[in-house]
Amino acid sequence: MYPNLYYLFKDFFGVEWELLKILNTFGLMVATGFIVAAVVINSELKRKEKQGLLFPREEYITIGKPASFLDLLINFVVGFGFGFKFLGLVVNKPADISPQAYIFSSEGSLIGGLLLAMLLTGLKWWEKDKQKLKSPEKRSIRIWPHDRVGDIVIIALIFGILGAKLFDNLENWDDFIAHPIDRIFSAGGLTFYGGLICGGAGVLYITNKNGIKPLHMLDVGGPGLMLAYSIGRMGCHLSGDGDWGIPNLASKPSWLPDWLWSTTYPHNVINEGLPIRDCVGRFCSELPFPGYPTALYESIICLALFAFLWSIRKRIHAPGLVFSIYLILNG
Repeated sequence: MYPNLYYLFKDFFGVEWELLKILNTFGLMVATGFIVAAVVINSELKRKEKQGLLFPREEYITIGKPASFLDLLINFVVGFGFGFKFLGLVVNKPADISPQAYIFSSEGSLIGGLLLAMLLTGLKWWEKDKQKLKSPEKRSIRIWPHDRVGDIVIIALIFGILGAKLFDNLENWDDFIAHPIDRIFSAGGLTFYGGLICGGAGVLYITNKNGIKPLHMLDVGGPGLMLAYSIGRMGCHLSGDGDWGIPNLASKPSWLPDWLWSTTYPHNVINEGLPIRDCVGRFCSELPFPGYPTALYESIICLALFAFLWSIRKRIHAPGLVFSIYLILNG
């Protein structure tokens, strides 16, 4: 298994680049899922725009204003946060702590934070100064629904993570009551349906506010959600995050590859199982018995279900029906 990119590059290319240990496989697959879903949503929004089902909106913006104090403050805070943690991960992170735990700790690089904060603040001032006019002007611009894909993805990400954490803590209420701070700020503990419900609610609110009808937005999102889930599940399998099946001690059919039948999930990211002989480092465990790679099965199935949804979407004209089929297939 590949808990982070260090193990993947070591296995495939024979190189041992320590810096890659900060890039977790599961997190990268989740990010890839969001990006791919954004591409799918963008394509579907454009298709519905061409069909005359979705329309642009006229909005007014003021151009030519210098950077405000709030603009500069936001860039400073964001830059400091990223620099403080990212450079800290590269330079200061202790070997015995995971990147997630480090990010949620108070540790970081003060120099890195200040450098990136000053850089982003300076870039914002320079950008606004370059566009500055003697007299700022109000102009009308036309914004199509597909122009809002970036906002949609950010809202889905923020509310999805919050919802996933909320539902996980509700499902594990006793543990939450016993360790509330640890549960809230831990990198683990995410429930898919919490992310789906809260992320979906956030997206529907913001898109409806901007003139995109909820049923059309649901139909647009269904196929992308299925594809993103498939990619995320592959991240579960590759990292070995505990979403495996029961032990599989049956004889393997001769025509089936070993990796598709069972695995002991060596070097799994949660260190479950028995120690691996002669292994040194944080991820040195594997299961005592091989188990079904359930997350891999689910990833393959959901990829096929995405292909099905994608193939029927143009034949269905009743708003909300594509998303209803997605919910049935997802269940």
